[in-house]
Amino acid sequence: MSALSAKFLHDEAAAFEKLESLLWTDGPVCPHCGGMGRITAVKGGRMGLRRCGDCKKQFTVTVGTVFESSHVKLHLWLQAAHLMCSSKKGFSIHQLHRTLGVTYKTAWFMAHRLREAMRDGSLTPMGGIDGMPAAGVIVEADETFIGRELGVPKARAYHHKMKVLSLLNRDAGKVRSVVVDNIKPETLRPIIEANILKEASLFTDESSIYTKVGATFADHQITTHSAKEYVRGIVHTNTVEGYFSVFKRGMKGVYQHCGKQHLHRYFAEFDFRYNNRVKLGVNDTARMEKALSGITGKRLTYRRLDIEQ
Repeated sequence: MSALSAKFLHDEAAAFEKLESLLWTDGPVCPHCGGMGRITAVKGGRMGLRRCGDCKKQFTVTVGTVFESSHVKLHLWLQAAHLMCSSKKGFSIHQLHRTLGVTYKTAWFMAHRLREAMRDGSLTPMGGIDGMPAAGVIVEADETFIGRELGVPKARAYHHKMKVLSLLNRDAGKVRSVVVDNIKPETLRPIIEANILKEASLFTDESSIYTKVGATFADHQITTHSAKEYVRGIVHTNTVEGYFSVFKRGMKGVYQHCGKQHLHRYFAEFDFRYNNRVKLGVNDTARMEKALSGITGKRLTYRRLDIEQ
């Protein structure tokens, strides 16, 4: 049976039931007061509407999420989530608006809200197994460049491009990316130290930006790319570079352009799919469900042009 034939992707009532099962695992929860004991369905109200007996306020499962106050039907939101989560290199906004039958502006709005839902936001340092420090765990670090910084003159090197640092826990198969303003050691060092456990082994190329910070970890191994050394036993950064190749194929072949103000959300999307891939036991449906589980507390709205920001 086709994955797209699931009832919750076509029926609004089934879509609400699906989302409620993901967000309210122990029963309905009032987003206003947190109450669970005196919640009743509102007869004759709109789809999924409930009333809290404690605070007397009404709500649906979408309140406090990226779906709140949206005029787009919930089953279309779930279709968009499935399409974005199951497309390895992304799903273009033009394709999304044609597939869902919504305007381009609406599709763009939906995609960015779903990318925000995919954002991990975890502050737990990498380099452990199941959250516990483990000596010998390998974390690869590398930087990449894409697009162009607004207002920066084009140069032969990477200085005019947008810059990103990615850290990849080879043992866990998870990646974490950070958009940075520059790749100076004083900029990257705090990020690396905050996101990698000291017990880990850091694998990088020979760039001088890793020299000092590498000394703070249990081990620091490098490969000298300038001397055409890319692999030395287990020492390499090929895993994180493979991740970059997927990201760039998606950005150049599917999305084609991205401003720096949005780049962190595109990386959140690619990080999410990489960290929840089939190799780690997460299929397309489970990946979509995990993305939907991250919609709470991340409501985003259109910028109001009539109010000073």
